[in-house]
Amino acid sequence: MKKSLLILTGHTKGLGKAILEGFLLQENFQILAVSRSGLDMRNDNLTQVNLDLSDLEALEAKLPEIFPAGEFKKVILINNAGWIGEVKPVGKLEPRAIAKAMSLNTVAPMILVDAFVKAYSDSKSERLICNISSGAARKPMPGWAEYCSSKAGLEMYSKVVAEDLREKGFRVFSLAPGIVDTEMQAEIRTANPSDFPALERFTDFKSEGMLSTPQEVAEKIFYLLSNPELFNDVVQDVRNFEAH
Repeated sequence: MKKSLLILTGHTKGLGKAILEGFLLQENFQILAVSRSGLDMRNDNLTQVNLDLSDLEALEAKLPEIFPAGEFKKVILINNAGWIGEVKPVGKLEPRAIAKAMSLNTVAPMILVDAFVKAYSDSKSERLICNISSGAARKPMPGWAEYCSSKAGLEMYSKVVAEDLREKGFRVFSLAPGIVDTEMQAEIRTANPSDFPALERFTDFKSEGMLSTPQEVAEKIFYLLSNPELFNDVVQDVRNFEAH
């Protein structure tokens, strides 16, 4: 039986780790996981690549390692790695942080999708691309200029990719994971109230138990990618469907 291939970024914590753990339960998946640091984990089906995806020169040099050749039943790319950026209003941002947020959240996924298409354009495998976006891609949030803008760019890129590849057999999704109980949420809650007017609302999400667990969201992502024929639109939100 042919194995399937998952290429996953940002796999060492939060949602990425939950996605990884879910796919590792599938014995027929070979997984190539990319993050700044690896997990202390040995599994015959897992290969880890240590890479800071905001370093675009290093990413370009590593591309040949990230997309293994071969015939697979299914090949999936999940661009999960991301950063909230500086939680500050415009006028208080640092140039390097702006560049880092846009590189990690938008440019690196664009490069990886392009390389994925090049690597598997002639493959007879089922080919799926899932870019982890955010509701912030469509809702301007004071103090989140870097995050909202970078996720909006990724969402539009996903739509264009879907148009470009419409006749080539690839499926493309831009998926908002909802509000997930991760380190990113913890980082948001440390923001200065004067820099982030919505701080109290995000603190309440945690205290009132309104955050989804990474495992709950990972289960829905697995359901989406296992049943892409049930989802017609590029833009999806885990809050709009159940995993059956």
